[in-house]
Amino acid sequence: MNEILLIIVFLSVLFFLLGSGVWVGASLIGCAIIGMELFTNRPTGDSMAITIWGSISSWTLTSLPLFIWMGEILFRTKLSETLFKGLTPWMYKLPGGLLHVNITGSAIFAAISGSSAATVATVGKMSIPELKKRKYSESMIVGTLAGAGTLGLLIPPSISLIIYAVTVNESITKLFVAGILPGLMLAGLFMGYIAFASLRNKSGNTSDLSFSFKDKVKALVSLMPIIGLIICVIGSIYTGIATATEAAVLGVVGSLIIAASQKSLSWINFQESLMGAIKTSSMIAFILMGSHFLSLAMGFTGLPRQLAEGIGALELSPLTLIIFLTLFYIILGCFLDGLSSIVLTMAVIEPLVRQAGFDMIWFGIYLMVVIEMAQITPPVGFNLFVLQSMTGHGMGFIAKASIPMFLMMILAVFILVWQPEIATFLPNAMK
Repeated sequence: MNEILLIIVFLSVLFFLLGSGVWVGASLIGCAIIGMELFTNRPTGDSMAITIWGSISSWTLTSLPLFIWMGEILFRTKLSETLFKGLTPWMYKLPGGLLHVNITGSAIFAAISGSSAATVATVGKMSIPELKKRKYSESMIVGTLAGAGTLGLLIPPSISLIIYAVTVNESITKLFVAGILPGLMLAGLFMGYIAFASLRNKSGNTSDLSFSFKDKVKALVSLMPIIGLIICVIGSIYTGIATATEAAVLGVVGSLIIAASQKSLSWINFQESLMGAIKTSSMIAFILMGSHFLSLAMGFTGLPRQLAEGIGALELSPLTLIIFLTLFYIILGCFLDGLSSIVLTMAVIEPLVRQAGFDMIWFGIYLMVVIEMAQITPPVGFNLFVLQSMTGHGMGFIAKASIPMFLMMILAVFILVWQPEIATFLPNAMK
């Protein structure tokens, strides 16, 4: 069977279903069924039942709903207020002032959430009104939030890293640990840009702010419950005391304690957090079901192997392949969210990347940085939609304000290619 015909049929059916407003998971399953019926003689029903059950019965996936629930609990606490008040005394004198709170606050919340949209919403809930009141540039407020929110995909516990690990059968623990240094590096690049931009075009008024050393220590103490939770979750994974699933349980218990201490743990909030986690987990599970079945259908046709062999025959250098994949995912991110991009492409990309000799842990971190760009690229950029609802600005203004952060992510990709040890050092040190 000509692979060109297979590609045309699969893509035509998939984009027709997605364009018709069909759920992503249902679109993937529908595309797989049509591909199985047209191009194979395998029993579609039996294959679908076995594959779908196998895709969601993995013990590895048990950490996913728990980490999502942890983020949902803390999203409903006074965390946004705590982060802003706790970080302000330490950030207001830096070049760029309180804009750095957007970055550091997002990095901290990313370490307990794993969701990009939730990170933007939580940090922006408190910072946007305060920064507007202090006359900071609207484009800088929006741009820094859009970019920093993407840290939720990279800094552990990342939901997208869990999905990647399950898809390519790699260790969630190693991927979590691998994301720490690149996540901090990307946050540093964002803060560096803010400092540089503020020297050229200063905005915001912090002249009325003054904090003594005692005030700074007091502010830091207010952050200790959150920082302690992060250390417990990530530290237990790195030291090997707990698996990712056990660390997730620890995170849920810790978040419940923090919520109770802030008097935010009402019965209504508890129910809402639980239902929010169930809905998000169910949505991801549905997409995973569809992606595994579509991968099986494509495998039966031989398409992934043919494409991998075809691209391999081009004898592209590793650097050329990475440039090609970066452009591919940036374009794909204009039409699909990051999670869908991962599950849709791994059936073809994984054998290609393994054949090229890339470390799959490193590639997972590289992929998260590239997928982060999809969160701030129109027309399908989740962070842009969140900021549009929070600020009232048009999509064009928000997308334009996000361009500098987009460029910082491209710079991060080059740094990861130039110095892959940034992603591989900590996982290797675990051995």
